[in-house]
Amino acid sequence: MRIVSLLPSLTEICCALGLDDELVAVTHECDYPPLVRAKPKITRSVLPPGLSHAEIDRAVRQLVRSGRPLYQLDTERLAELRPHLILTQALCPVCAVSFEDVVQITSALPQRPEVLSVEPHTLLDVLDSIRLIGEHTGRRATATAVVASLQHRIDHLRQRLEAERELPGVVCLEWLDPPMVAGHWVPEMVELAGGRDLLGRVGAPSFTVTWDDVVVASPEVLVLMPCGYDLTGSRALATGLSQIPRLSGTPAVVKGRVYAVDASSYFSRPGPRLITGLELLAGILHPAAIARVGPPESVAPVPWLAPEGVR
Repeated sequence: MRIVSLLPSLTEICCALGLDDELVAVTHECDYPPLVRAKPKITRSVLPPGLSHAEIDRAVRQLVRSGRPLYQLDTERLAELRPHLILTQALCPVCAVSFEDVVQITSALPQRPEVLSVEPHTLLDVLDSIRLIGEHTGRRATATAVVASLQHRIDHLRQRLEAERELPGVVCLEWLDPPMVAGHWVPEMVELAGGRDLLGRVGAPSFTVTWDDVVVASPEVLVLMPCGYDLTGSRALATGLSQIPRLSGTPAVVKGRVYAVDASSYFSRPGPRLITGLELLAGILHPAAIARVGPPESVAPVPWLAPEGVR
């Protein structure tokens, strides 16, 4: 089978199912596992490089409002590759080539491939996505084993946290300028990790808030997980937060419980590594009970520098 993946999370799922040899093309953002970096890239972003966080937000909102695509698909290369299956999604308009565009483009191909749209909203949906791709690629048994392994890790974590009585209030932000509350599977991850998501809604999309909203929520833990950024990028974006009025008075800042994470690897992409993200989150919320997992570059506390003249 010849597979084209139009989303990094779907590429990761394919590789978890042992389909790396069947992947004939991936997106320009696919970087895990490392072997996929050598695969042909079938997409590119239309955004110019070097934009600030706020500029990216404005450009994306303008493109979405105008109905223009954020990504371009190499249609000539796609025709040459003759895929049997194209994996994509319609869940998020800023994460991949438009589903409608994919359907329209593939309808004109000499050998029309199957287009499978995978739409996870919750952690359970992500596990179902693995099963779905397994069924469409002849890897049902492998998918069942992968899901069972991930479910075992979730259950094990749940058991280890049963004795915890303190459920810290948490705010998770998937964008910082403007602030956006992480949605879909993240609030569920917070709950499973032994916390209370103060602003997020399970299964619902992320949404924009104000910094005043964050202050009023009074989080005991603030997790910065800007979509598409690794730990280095997340920490760099966090440096300006000390200038936000009143944020320094929140319990999270006062107690030194502001964290930056590798969002791209463990929180933004609905694939198998979300379970590692869940374990990371549990280690953040309950460090005495759960040893920190994952590589050193996965999570780090954010030093809080008071604005000039404020001590």
